[in-house]
Parts: sequence; structure tokens; C-alpha cells
Amino acid sequence: MKKILIVEDEDPIRNLYKEELKDEGYEVVVAADGLVGYELFKKEKPDLITIDLKMPNMNGIELLDKIRKENKDIPIIIYTAYGEFTQNFSTWAADEYLVKSSDLTEFKAKIKELLHSEK
Repeated sequence: MKKILIVEDEDPIRNLYKEELKDEGYEVVVAADGLVGYELFKKEKPDLITIDLKMPNMNGIELLDKIRKENKDIPIIIYTAYGEFTQNFSTWAADEYLVKSSDLTEFKAKIKELLHSEK
């Protein structure tokens, strides 16, 4: 079973993603901020990570940078409400940049695609 780490600071959204992805057959671990997300990345060894950008303690760009320094191959999706960061060079280290939607079809499809195209 593939393991997904969700790093999202809003409780209802984090819980929604967790339940939706568990229903898809994934093992899911969650973090409410970048610091906890980084610790879980090291401890849990997920197969894929989704990261929100605007979070307390460590934002998504900082988290993305720290993870990429340790693992260049793990699939990472930036999943945020803020489309303006697509032109931020720092976000280009992610495999995908998606703007949040109430319809999770694209989000789940991208996760499946990235997990099945792993190196």
C-alpha cells in the first residue's frame, strides 16, 4: 500500500483529504504544519507528499526545499488556494502545482499518475 503524507494547516481540509485518499486505498499520514511535515517525511518515508504553501512554523516552499535537499525523487504536489505562486521559481521543484478545488478529481488523478510513474 502506497503511503501519502498530507501537509495542510486547515483541519477540515486535511481531514477531508485524508478520508478521500484512504477511500482510494492509500495509507495516509497528516501534518498540520511544515515542521511536523518534515519530521513525518523523515520518519514515515512516504511515497508521495502533498504540501500547502501558506502554513505556520514552516511554509510550503521552505518544506519543499528541505525535502528536495534530501530526496530529489519523491513525488511532491503543491496543493494550495494560491495560484500566484506558480511563477515562483522555488515551486518548480515540485512535480505538480494544483490550485485547490472543491472537486478532488484532478487531485486524486494526479496522485495516481505520479505514484504509477515512479522511477
